[in-house]
Amino acid sequence: MRILQKIINTKEKKRLLENYFSLMFLQASNFILPLLTLPYLVKTLGTEKFGLVMFAQSFIVFFNIIVDFGFNLSATREISVHRDNKEKVTEIFSAVMTIKLILFFISFFILLIVISIFDKFSKDINLYLLTFLMVFGQMMFPVWYFQGMEKMKLVTIVNVISKIIFTVLVFIVIQEKSDYIYVPLINGIGFILGGVFSLIILHITFKQKFKISSFLSLKYYFSDSSEYFLSRISITLYTASNAFVLGLFTSNTMVGYYAIAEKLYQALQQMYQPIIKTLYPYISKYNNIKLFKKIFIIFMGLNILGIMFLYFYAYSIFDLLFTQNIGTQSLEVFYIFLFASLIVIPSVFLGYPFLGALGFPKYANLSVVYGSIFHIIGLAILMLFQSITIFSVAYMVVATEILVLSTRVYWVKKENLW
Repeated sequence: MRILQKIINTKEKKRLLENYFSLMFLQASNFILPLLTLPYLVKTLGTEKFGLVMFAQSFIVFFNIIVDFGFNLSATREISVHRDNKEKVTEIFSAVMTIKLILFFISFFILLIVISIFDKFSKDINLYLLTFLMVFGQMMFPVWYFQGMEKMKLVTIVNVISKIIFTVLVFIVIQEKSDYIYVPLINGIGFILGGVFSLIILHITFKQKFKISSFLSLKYYFSDSSEYFLSRISITLYTASNAFVLGLFTSNTMVGYYAIAEKLYQALQQMYQPIIKTLYPYISKYNNIKLFKKIFIIFMGLNILGIMFLYFYAYSIFDLLFTQNIGTQSLEVFYIFLFASLIVIPSVFLGYPFLGALGFPKYANLSVVYGSIFHIIGLAILMLFQSITIFSVAYMVVATEILVLSTRVYWVKKENLW
């Protein structure tokens, strides 16, 4: 981190560094705490029930994306640009929270229709309803507000406390296979508590108030974020949808094997989110390409070193984390995901922290739209030839990430941004 400190030396950049370390602490908890609960849940629930819980989460993620509607990007940018204008910030906050509340009720209505029509969902109706609690919690959590204000230290405290509560409750409550139903309940409680406390902090610290938004205001911010929503739903189609598709065409056990590897893969990606989330509002406001390039090179080097380490020690890590025999399938899928990490990390850096922040969100969004279309076509072909397996789906993820990265590199070169 000394290298990063040398790069960041002005007052504004020091604030950037402070936000980075706050987010780094948050992501460290996001990385460590799941590593504590993941092996325990797999062992206690068994691969089949664990897979069922993961399938429910992958399904509910779609509703979470609908309610978020891309505001974690669009509203972050708006708050960052107008954060010195109290009246404008109140307008943004009120409109965004109102839209998210409306989208929440629409999503809940759609969920009720789906689980009442399809047997696949109706037989575990309580599981899906409880899993939906996380949508309510994330709806309340205005992380975009704190990011835009570049005050991530506050939101970090709330997030870490809620995740610690979830972790402790998992070990206390989950004791046997039949307790799988309590996993989404505990998870939902954590999200809701985080949302409530974040709104309290927002009111106390920023004296932020809520006002009734006009229809024109709601229409403007809804329209402004629609492009980002298209991007977010596209990303979901080739990330969270994989476990969902596996659940439809294979067994819950196979979903469990895939989810184990995917959780570790996602944990690896989460380690880079602090710098990505810190850079986005900063680059949006100051267009400091020189700083971005230096940070990009540093973290690409760290990514390569980290993947090399995990490749050689993956077997030992799995043996340490999972005391029971979960099969070699998860380990083999994880190796595929390690290769995907070589591609996805530079791709994410070139997305919203770079193209989006520099005024080219269209390019960042289109890249994932193209990727999702490619991914859906690929999955459809696999379905047609009855070739849906945890390995074929993982390879589709790699192919899709290659396309997304290639598209972003092309547009960076086209606009001569580098």
